[in-house]
Amino acid sequence: MTTAGKKPSLALSLFPVGVLIVLLAGSVALFGDGNSGGPNQLALVMAAAVAAAVGMRLGYSWRDLEAGIVHGISLSLSAVLILLIVGALIGSWILAGIVPTMIYYGLQLLTPAVFFPSACILCGLVSLATGSSWTTAGTVGVALIGIAVAQNLNVGMAAGAVISGAYFGDKMSPLSDTTNLAPAMAGTDLFTHIRHMAWTTTPSLVIALILYTVIGMTTTAPQDTAAVNAIRTSLASNFSIGLHLLLPVVLVLFMVVRKVPATPALMIGALTGCVFAAIFQPAAVTRLADSPELPAWAALIKGNWQALASGFSLSSGNAVLDELLSRGGMGSMLNTVWLIVSAMTFGAIMETTGMLTRIAESILSAVRGTGSLIAATLATSIGMNIVASDQYMAIVLPGRMFRAEFARRGLAPQNLSRCLEDAGTMTSALVPWNTCGAFMAQTLGVATLAYAPYAFLNLLNPVISAIYGFTGFTITKTASKPDAVQP
Repeated sequence: MTTAGKKPSLALSLFPVGVLIVLLAGSVALFGDGNSGGPNQLALVMAAAVAAAVGMRLGYSWRDLEAGIVHGISLSLSAVLILLIVGALIGSWILAGIVPTMIYYGLQLLTPAVFFPSACILCGLVSLATGSSWTTAGTVGVALIGIAVAQNLNVGMAAGAVISGAYFGDKMSPLSDTTNLAPAMAGTDLFTHIRHMAWTTTPSLVIALILYTVIGMTTTAPQDTAAVNAIRTSLASNFSIGLHLLLPVVLVLFMVVRKVPATPALMIGALTGCVFAAIFQPAAVTRLADSPELPAWAALIKGNWQALASGFSLSSGNAVLDELLSRGGMGSMLNTVWLIVSAMTFGAIMETTGMLTRIAESILSAVRGTGSLIAATLATSIGMNIVASDQYMAIVLPGRMFRAEFARRGLAPQNLSRCLEDAGTMTSALVPWNTCGAFMAQTLGVATLAYAPYAFLNLLNPVISAIYGFTGFTITKTASKPDAVQP
């Protein structure tokens, strides 16, 4: 049973956040954003210790805090499971020649001049069909990054285009969990919510595509045809290439569209990759097993097992290709799991002690008109992504906090649900220690701060939403507005 502690002051609530910011800034300055081997995790754990000390000063027992931590970590376990399975899927799909086939044909179709807008559109379509930015990034996203590397393109921009498209589809798809969660928290229905989001998301996508097109046509270095041909030749010599190898991709997308949960769908995809590897890439599987004393059938099992657990390793003589395809496996995701657990520990203590709520209340107290209310909602969702490290918290907590205020001011609930997604969903992938940011960085192999400046859709969406709030454009009122509310 939780012991009620004293209500924290704003200064006390902000103290652990300040400590976290200082520690994370030091971590990035000393080790860089791409280092996920411990610095950020230790910063989060130390900040969590400070938050726990503040909580105990407020009167919470360690048992209370521990129960909150366990509950907070439990909320991220489904994300952790998906993360591990995506690692296994990447390993088996490289071994099976699925990712190499996507790269092989993609190098023919996606020229540097059109790569960035095409990548954004392709990921948007896949994510719209599946409702999952994570599935999109872990399948076609991985292949697109491979194409960008082979063509010597800016991988940060490539990852930004992948994430922009993936989050467009995730946000606008009725199959998405966040797209269903946001209207539930705000008190509106799903399709009213999606229609209302189109007003902010569509112009954000159009501007993003224009930027990707202009940048791709004006700054892309000339394609090194010889290098690209060398990569394609190396792919063909190390893997059996063919369109039939894309069937597992179609299978996974079909299962997700048919509302098969992501975890079993991705697991089936990973295991299907193993079957395809044994049938179509026996030489590659045997090389990975590296056990000539084993009979052929045992070597096939060992090679697939190794790809699922530790990932694939290639020694083709082409340094670019070897680095690109030597990856995957559940083990490759363990540092990211460590990061998520550390982040959720900090966020859980902040929520259990009421410090997150106190910070949100202080923001609400500064609200005057509709524009400032919209801006406060957006800022709170972004803050929750930073402090609580989880996009679901960035939707649930602000939704719970601001729902009554939107109603009191005569604003229709779809205004709130749109804000929750414009900021909570869209900025989650821009925070390195957020579950989404950690997943995208690990899956795509690109540091969060390297792709964040180029995730144009994710950056633009909350800005456009704030502009609409202050101008009143597309802000829907309820049938009758309470007289006491200040306009």
